[in-house]
Amino acid sequence: MIVEYPEYDASVERVVRGLEKLNVHFKGKLEEKTVSVDAMEVYYLESVERKIFLYAKEQVYRYDGNLAALDADLRHTDFVRISRTCIMNVSHLKEIRQLQNSRLEAVLDNGEKLIVSRKYLKDIKNAFRREA
Repeated sequence: MIVEYPEYDASVERVVRGLEKLNVHFKGKLEEKTVSVDAMEVYYLESVERKIFLYAKEQVYRYDGNLAALDADLRHTDFVRISRTCIMNVSHLKEIRQLQNSRLEAVLDNGEKLIVSRKYLKDIKNAFRREA
């Protein structure tokens, strides 16, 4: 795709980021099958007992890899690290609530609630600035 623009500004940057997001897929495992999972379908990724799981609307997929590599690969997308074990897709974020001890609770549009740890508050704030 060719994008022409008179001046590279914030609006063009948002368009380019949006196009890049459309092309992100994960190779997830469902039972014994390996399937391609569109990143926009994924609400969050979580590491549980050294296994990575992709949580989509109706399915949970197993992912072979590690969270640190995923975090690096997803740096310029709508995914943001919110804890040592979880990466959230902010495009599915419905609201954020303040909790005790400077933590936040992220409520996704499917009703799922995730805890944002203090260490990653800066990352989620930066993700919101990118979206604005």
